[in-house]
Amino acid sequence: MQVPVDIQLIGAEVAIRWDDGTESFITFATLRAASPSAAVKGERDIFGHQYGGEVPRNYVGVEVTSWSRVGNYAIQFDFSDGHRTGLYSYELLRELGKPPAGA
Repeated sequence: MQVPVDIQLIGAEVAIRWDDGTESFITFATLRAASPSAAVKGERDIFGHQYGGEVPRNYVGVEVTSWSRVGNYAIQFDFSDGHRTGLYSYELLRELGKPPAGA
């Protein structure tokens, strides 16, 4: 598992430098839309039924106001719209920071 060694808020992006030397740049809007929280994604019961979750929205203009590490596996971001409940695993952040195909 790759671990972030530096995290900075630059413009409208979160910049992450990983311990393998690679860098990820994730827009605030992408990060907010991909929140893994139950409030955004909903929850499934033991039968697989989905409950709750948000209707997909455009988060352009929402900003990351702060962040904190959670253990040795995730980052929690605070957003300007008040959202702060999702824990972004390092694996999820690596996936979100991959350059688009063909880039």
